[in-house]
Amino acid sequence: MATEISKAKVLICDDSMMVRKLMKRLLGEYGITDIYEASNGQEAVEKFVDVSPDITFMDIVMPVMTGVEALKLIKASAPDAKIVMATSVGTEGNLSEAIKYGATDFLQKPVEEEQLTKLLDNFFKEA
Repeated sequence: MATEISKAKVLICDDSMMVRKLMKRLLGEYGITDIYEASNGQEAVEKFVDVSPDITFMDIVMPVMTGVEALKLIKASAPDAKIVMATSVGTEGNLSEAIKYGATDFLQKPVEEEQLTKLLDNFFKEA
């Protein structure tokens, strides 16, 4: 686990390019520069295997493979993976399933800088 923010690897998985751009900008402002992207759950699983990120942000509703399905696959091969699920209004029902499969934390969409900063602060204090 990277303890230095500047050395952290982050994976952003969201089917919305706008959300990925926003997250990338906010993470960059936080000091994280090693950022990877995926646009669906299948890509997320493949990218996770390739880069072994310190923390992964995963949208719940995505094409090809949902975030919860990707979460299950990632946690099966990497039980210590830190995966933060992003949820928007109307997808709260999926949260209990994501918790059951080992989600580390949650972000409410639309993602706000203050919410993301607080989550990252907590993550890097624990790391």
